[in-house]
Amino acid sequence: MHVQIVNFKLKDMTDEQYGKAAAELAQAYASVPGLVSKVWIANPSTNTYGGIYYWKDKEAMETYFGTDLFKSVATHPNLAEITSTDFAVMEEATRITRGAI
Repeated sequence: MHVQIVNFKLKDMTDEQYGKAAAELAQAYASVPGLVSKVWIANPSTNTYGGIYYWKDKEAMETYFGTDLFKSVATHPNLAEITSTDFAVMEEATRITRGAI
């Protein structure tokens, strides 16, 4: 399993508008091959939003980078200061702590 954490700021978009957009995009993400789970995160007080993506493996994540869905989000004019960090999952310790694997 592989984990990706994405953060960004909203630009010229309210928290409510983003919530509606996220709900509309959720089904598209549910259909991404190799995406085990996505947790949508928001901290309106700091204008920080994003997602925690659980991928089947790093290759699935990298394949997603070539999709129209990724390109449309990565270049969206209302998302600013986008960061993406990926991590390998330490599976043995994660199983002990009942992590999502």
